[in-house]
Amino acid sequence: MSARGTRWRFAGQIAGLGTSGGTRVVIGRWPQSPLGSFADVMVERPDGHRVLLAPTQQVADFVAATYTFDEVRLTPVDVDVTADRWRLEAGPLTLTLCLGRRTALGWLLHGIPAPVATAPWFAGAVDPLARVVLRGVRTRGTAGQGRREWYGATDVRALRTAAGAWEGEDLGALRPVHPPVRFGFGSTPARPSVTSVVTTVESLR
Repeated sequence: MSARGTRWRFAGQIAGLGTSGGTRVVIGRWPQSPLGSFADVMVERPDGHRVLLAPTQQVADFVAATYTFDEVRLTPVDVDVTADRWRLEAGPLTLTLCLGRRTALGWLLHGIPAPVATAPWFAGAVDPLARVVLRGVRTRGTAGQGRREWYGATDVRALRTAAGAWEGEDLGALRPVHPPVRFGFGSTPARPSVTSVVTTVESLR
């Protein structure tokens, strides 16, 4: 409990990418969380239809209460991670991501002590700068069910390539996340990337 309410902290990585077919994908990989180790996927199709792919009802309920979707599907979400590659299988979605080097922003974040970079007060302090430097990105905001949320990033690696399919249909080549996704108060960076992050969610109810 915090002075204001219950807080949940999720430590892991977020991969955000667009495709030439118009589908945009956000993968959350959470080795450490109050819900155990899991991964989930948020997909926005070219027509704007927003889908959550979640491995359990508990994860689906929590994520859907925090973000906004048009459809929620329960399905195994498996992410096989090596040093430079992610392989995702999640119901209708398959993806293979090839990671590149740490970005300039990643080097900057890497130099900030993790306890500072992941603290909600720091995420709140840098939010005005993030809005200007990274279009569509917010590091704090209000979420569903009377919740507040902070993103504390500690590293960023660029994505070099992506290949995958949705319900058997090829998604096309890797592209920026444009237009920004509309699951919550902010989007992932436009540049396809994998961000190491601690997400703090606080309930005020």
